[in-house]
Amino acid sequence: MRNRFFQDEFKILFLILFFLLYISFLGQYSAGGGRFNEQILRHLIHIVVGIGLMQAAHMINLRYWKNSAYIFYAVVLFSLIVVEILGIVKLGAQRWINLYFFAFQPSEPMKIALILALARYYSVLSPLETADVKRHVFPFLLTVTPAILICKQPDLGTAGLLVCVGIGMMFLAGFPWKIFVAIAGSCATLCPFGWFFLHDYQRNRILTFLNPDNDPLGTGYHILQSKIAIGSGGAFGRGLLEGTQSSLNFLPEKNTDFIFAMAAEEWGFFGSLFIIALFLALCGYFFWTASKARSDFAKFVCYGIGMLTFLHVFVNIAMAIGLFPIVGIPLPFLSYGGSSMITFAIGCGLAMSALGRRK
Repeated sequence: MRNRFFQDEFKILFLILFFLLYISFLGQYSAGGGRFNEQILRHLIHIVVGIGLMQAAHMINLRYWKNSAYIFYAVVLFSLIVVEILGIVKLGAQRWINLYFFAFQPSEPMKIALILALARYYSVLSPLETADVKRHVFPFLLTVTPAILICKQPDLGTAGLLVCVGIGMMFLAGFPWKIFVAIAGSCATLCPFGWFFLHDYQRNRILTFLNPDNDPLGTGYHILQSKIAIGSGGAFGRGLLEGTQSSLNFLPEKNTDFIFAMAAEEWGFFGSLFIIALFLALCGYFFWTASKARSDFAKFVCYGIGMLTFLHVFVNIAMAIGLFPIVGIPLPFLSYGGSSMITFAIGCGLAMSALGRRK
């Protein structure tokens, strides 16, 4: 009997992940100056661990994920509280727990935990119940509680992304759209008052987004160098290790937040289109899986993972080309970071579990 891990319905996902992980390796190799250093080794370890956890998530029955959804959410939420007390500080933010062999960032698994918890809640409600606004109070609390904790780290980008995923799942579950529009309009009206609650660096990021040329050597440096790198790539790119902005270290955070800009410089416009096409295919795969799922829990999980992946890709690339303020949102599978790699690998495993057991 053939292993379920290698079913035909998974071959498209494997092909997408193969190209993404291969591009990821080349990107980290280029970011390291063409040397097989410790960072490359760590990235390869992240990939291997991610693949192993994807297989594990695929083998676990979705009923287990459904029954354990609230427990998993509570454990990760507790980890966010621990970060506030014992978290280590990197780059001016307190987001990690030091596990000695691994710096664990609880905000990453919270993305999966929130999706599972919301899917668990909505999977047992009838359409009549989801039409009742009061039924959405608990999912709203599930969404905003970790978002508030993550804002305090501070990490406004991840907090905003969690809120978007939570609201998106609430809307898909059947939240009354007229009330949804009214609430969204009210929030948009109150947004200007949020300016007074932002940190100074967050205000500077917004001002830089509106006018990056105002301080080209200070707050506008990141986005200007990213635009220069993308523009200098031309149609077919300068070639691997030949990008001037990246090889001469003008491009900051080239292995994490701005890895797309480095790839665009080295592989050009058509290489960038290929990367975007891979991510669109990955998101489409998740949504297709949701349409094939027989249980409501599996459907909500796949839709949530698809929305999470799309938002990550959209925000990261929009940030790199200057269409969005700079936030710490990694590009799935490409950016360096074990927590992000593991999160999206588990997401792929959950989608495989939903698809493999649809019959």
